Amino acid sequence: MEVMNISYISPDQVIFWKLAGGLITINATLVYTWLVMAILVAGSWLVTRHLSTGIHVPRWQNFLEVVVSAIRSEIRDVSPEGSDRYVPFIGTLFVFIALSNVLVIVPGYVAPTASLTTTAALAITVFIAVPLYGITKQGIIEYLKEYFRPTFIFFPFHVMGELSRTLALAVRLFGNIMSHEKVVGILLAVTPLFFPIVMQALGLLIGMIQAYIFSILAMVYIASATQAHEDKKHGTEKDGLAAQRANP
Repeated sequence: MEVMNISYISPDQVIFWKLAGGLITINATLVYTWLVMAILVAGSWLVTRHLSTGIHVPRWQNFLEVVVSAIRSEIRDVSPEGSDRYVPFIGTLFVFIALSNVLVIVPGYVAPTASLTTTAALAITVFIAVPLYGITKQGIIEYLKEYFRPTFIFFPFHVMGELSRTLALAVRLFGNIMSHEKVVGILLAVTPLFFPIVMQALGLLIGMIQAYIFSILAMVYIASATQAHEDKKHGTEKDGLAAQRANP
């Protein structure tokens, strides 16, 4: 098992265990990702096992309801219609990234979001979710037609746009979290205790902001994949009303 060191660029490089003669390696990214998932699963079970609809609500249930309501409100601002269907996916992204970043206050912990493999995996889930929601809303034929509008010449540009924004999602989150952890590590090595504590507190704020940005961008991409369908539907309804008024 290797010791954590600020010279490591990514927690992927920190190997905790090697199995099967080195063919299988368990690195810090995997361990801390599993830790975050275990906390989320256990916490969800503990909070929801005694749900109450009465006047007296347990404080953790109340906290969870506030979080869900806030996520639903942000989603509704981006996509007013059918916002509840996006809450499970966008909410999971936000809670996972936020908890991954907040746990940096625990000594020895390294945020899995400081690894490009983790942020790339999160970005790929968004890359897959966007067409899935779009196809569900519009149908596969109508969705694919969007890639050829206004003319077929724009098809490669649409594809490049999908790929570039996925890369941007992954690199933005990775760069912000990784750079902060390295700065804090350097400050702990060369300065007194007070200044790194301030930077750690600032890092918690940055971690929450990055979780929010990643989640809201994912929602914007999903909304853009479904908005064309809504615009067409509303346009058709307006045309129908105009025709009815013109021909009473």
